[in-house]
Amino acid sequence: MKFEKFKSNLDSIAEYESAPVPPSRLKGWKSFLGMYAGEHTAGTEFVIGPLFVVHGVTAFDLVTGLLLGNLMAVLSWAFLCAPIATGTRLTLYKKLEKICGRNLARIYNLVNGVMFCFLAGSMIAVSATAVGIPFGIEMPGLGDWMPTSIGWILAVFGVGLVITVVAVLGYDQIARFSNIAAPWMILVFLGAGLAVLPELGVKSFGDFWQVANEKIWVGATAGDVSKFTFWHVMFFAWFANMAMHIGMSDMSILRYAKKWQHGFASAAGVYLGHFFAWMAAGILYAVVLIQIVPQGMTLAGYLPTIGSDQMPSVAPGPLATYAIGISGAICVIVAGWTTANPTIYRAGLAIQAMMPRVKRWKVTLAVGLFTTVAACFPALVMKLLDFVALYGLILMPMGAVIFMDYHLFGKLGLAADYAEKQQSNFNPAAALTWFITLVAAVLLNIFMGVEIFFLGLPGWFLAAMLYVAFSKALQKRETMQTGSATV
Repeated sequence: MKFEKFKSNLDSIAEYESAPVPPSRLKGWKSFLGMYAGEHTAGTEFVIGPLFVVHGVTAFDLVTGLLLGNLMAVLSWAFLCAPIATGTRLTLYKKLEKICGRNLARIYNLVNGVMFCFLAGSMIAVSATAVGIPFGIEMPGLGDWMPTSIGWILAVFGVGLVITVVAVLGYDQIARFSNIAAPWMILVFLGAGLAVLPELGVKSFGDFWQVANEKIWVGATAGDVSKFTFWHVMFFAWFANMAMHIGMSDMSILRYAKKWQHGFASAAGVYLGHFFAWMAAGILYAVVLIQIVPQGMTLAGYLPTIGSDQMPSVAPGPLATYAIGISGAICVIVAGWTTANPTIYRAGLAIQAMMPRVKRWKVTLAVGLFTTVAACFPALVMKLLDFVALYGLILMPMGAVIFMDYHLFGKLGLAADYAEKQQSNFNPAAALTWFITLVAAVLLNIFMGVEIFFLGLPGWFLAAMLYVAFSKALQKRETMQTGSATV
């Protein structure tokens, strides 16, 4: 009886997967400030921050790149995603079905859901690096792709279970959890970075910039690691969440906002998480690196003499615990939860859109299990920079399709929501746009050497132009066919 009552309660949770969110369910600034701060001040920041150190970013390039890149991300949330989310009150997946047709939307939803599963898996793995500390579980290294032990797998499954339960309970519980955890996590991140500064020789505020250049972001890389510049940092900060803002995935979150200006709440996440937290995590890793530098050598002189396999692990749990003890470990666990929760929620919505007759909570439960299995493979964490850039790039073209369809098609004399109006299951204009944009990105990467971090911007404009051109041709042809049939 208790299980039946619990199941009935889950069935009654309304997330409006196929209908606009009603006015009674709209939320104010507080919900979005807390959710964005919690999601983007995450355990993965303990991975991304050290990777900037590993890739030889200078202190000046890091600070300026993060300031500008995060500003562009906030503007993308506020001006690209939020107006469409609040204007339609629909999930990304329902809006795409109206534009692309059910069959093409299903393909997209599958790709989208799987990519979000992998992203959430990296966050579960981050939390597991802290859970495993009391049990002496060996942490994965920079070069590890496969699970390192049975203990690691058990830690991952324990974390994955808790995260999945919260995601199953729906958006209200996710926002509530983030609002509670976010302020404390932010203080722990900043405290961890400040706590280890004396070990690097910082005795006053005036010492920081010199130490930052000489002992933290020294501009040198390990022998087999690529060099990052200001442009890498700026575009990565902008496009780290490209799938959410430019790719429109956060329509599923911002459809609950009372007004589109709530998109600016993303600043609470990126400037606390993707600015201060990345810097704090880099400081922690620099302290660990300094310990392996031979006496008489500088970090800048030592790094080029070793390979990435000789560098210390960037496992977040041990790094945070080294800095501030058990509080650091708990912070990593909770930070993984607050980020994975909304990510699994998005993945559940994407997969549920493919099978609308199945209850969302059942789909989310299955998605959580798949995500937890994926989290067992540490490559998701150790290759996080490349993966984040890749998944955003794959989902970006459909964001351009939605933007053009919503804002410009009426002005261009084209029919918006093409598939719905034509009662079609497949929009060839959208399919060709997605396919050709991704092929062009691959060709630019392989034959012209354009790194993945830089492909999103030209890719968006290419997708926008292609969709308009293909839609004009498609709708002109159908008008002519209709006209000839009428005659």
